[in-house]
Amino acid sequence: MNEKDILARISEYVGEEQALRDRNQRGGAAEDEPGREEEHRRLEQLEVALDQCWDLLRRRRARLEAGEDPGGERVRPSDEVEGYLQ
Repeated sequence: MNEKDILARISEYVGEEQALRDRNQRGGAAEDEPGREEEHRRLEQLEVALDQCWDLLRRRRARLEAGEDPGGERVRPSDEVEGYLQ
């Protein structure tokens, strides 16, 4: 996956996230409807996926700046990306 692919995926995820948030603001599924829980779950998945993409992009750019090949970088597991501050 190259930088262009990563940025395209970020754009895709951001678009989907924004659409879900807009739907929620306009009164999407009621709080007790099954679809609401699914929307929340999807938003959480998108947030994690975006964090993983940004993490990958930063690491690839750091390797480039250091004169190294960025191609060896891979998406890190969500628990690693999400748990770095703990």
